[in-house]
Amino acid sequence: MDTLQVPSRSEQRSLRKLMAAGLVGSSIEWYDFFVFATAAALVFPKVFFPNASPLIALLLSFSTFWAGFVARPIGGLVFGHVGDRFGRKPAVVACLLLMAAATFLIGVLPTTAAVGVAAPVLLVVLRFLQGIAVGGQWGGVVLLLTESARAGKRGFAGTFGQIGVPIGIILGNVVFLVVGGTLSAADFLSWGWRVPFLASALLFPVVLYVQLKVEDSPVFRELAARRASDPDAVAKAPLRQVLRTHRRAILLGAGLMFASNATYYVSIAGLLDYATRTLGINRNDVLIVSMLAGLISIPVIIGAGALSDRVGRRPMILAGATVMLLWAFPYFWLVDTGSLWLILLAITVNSCASGLVYGPIAAFLAELFTPEVRYSGASLAYQLASILVSGGTPFVMAALLASTGTSASVSAYLVVMSLITLGAAYRLKDVGTA
Repeated sequence: MDTLQVPSRSEQRSLRKLMAAGLVGSSIEWYDFFVFATAAALVFPKVFFPNASPLIALLLSFSTFWAGFVARPIGGLVFGHVGDRFGRKPAVVACLLLMAAATFLIGVLPTTAAVGVAAPVLLVVLRFLQGIAVGGQWGGVVLLLTESARAGKRGFAGTFGQIGVPIGIILGNVVFLVVGGTLSAADFLSWGWRVPFLASALLFPVVLYVQLKVEDSPVFRELAARRASDPDAVAKAPLRQVLRTHRRAILLGAGLMFASNATYYVSIAGLLDYATRTLGINRNDVLIVSMLAGLISIPVIIGAGALSDRVGRRPMILAGATVMLLWAFPYFWLVDTGSLWLILLAITVNSCASGLVYGPIAAFLAELFTPEVRYSGASLAYQLASILVSGGTPFVMAALLASTGTSASVSAYLVVMSLITLGAAYRLKDVGTA
């Protein structure tokens, strides 16, 4: 779809810098977003909802977690328009700044014991701002990467934004393990949980580097030149145009993410509560298992993205969704044994299957849309899946377990999500991989 196919040597050097910046920036941004998930399972029910029963407190806590996902499509809408009209880089910089500020403020937020009901209200507001930030950031980072890469390398380049998710999870788990392992339980609940949020200040130097050292993508620079020479040749309202002309691509693109998102959030948030509260497994042991599975998934994501440049995005997504479909029930059969080794096996297979989908999805979603509406279109597809599946999955899992008393109900939920992804993948075709 892009008229500019082969970057110059200087642009290739810029791409290498951009890949490094994208990796670091997206890792810290996703760390900020996902550290909330760990706190929502382990800390927030006691700190912000101390007067509710354990189950209600957990559901309320996961509801605040969900608020970030409700906000993500808003971020995609707002910053998608900014990115299509004014550049990928300005949108990314604004989102990184917003995320760093919101996460840091969560770290200094007063508790319910100190200010009453205002505390959870403020928590929801800040979580909402986190969601807006990550909703706008994803599209900008992956477009800077994929639009700066030559044809045949976009799948690989896009993974440097995608692996920010497992790296962010790992960083969050490490920080919680260190803080939880060095403090007493009372100190951890009193102030130790704040440390992972205050660490978001590390994002500010990354923002400065992106602003000063990273160029916008060559595709957008060409788009800007076309707009300058002929304003009528490029969409003046990209958001309105993408909603009018690309609705099918948006809906099917969102469907591609259902299985991956559901299995991922079962593992990183829902399982953390289930394993500690229902199965009686030590919190730190579950965090370590989750971290190991995340480490294993990183090369899978990179390899899947690179392989998709050769065999196509669609076959990789179909393969990953099929494995997740077949693994939905064995996953909880292994988890319910209470054996850490079997839980590690369950999560690792799920993470690798999810990686087969998640690796090529950045390039695939970008290639579904023309350059002038690409930021808006790819962001809307990705973030629509987040509001429909990602944020609600821990809540749905807790509610299913409470109402049915069996993990088989959660497995059935994962089967439905996998079937939706398979259906969406069958309806879409590969473009732009040559």
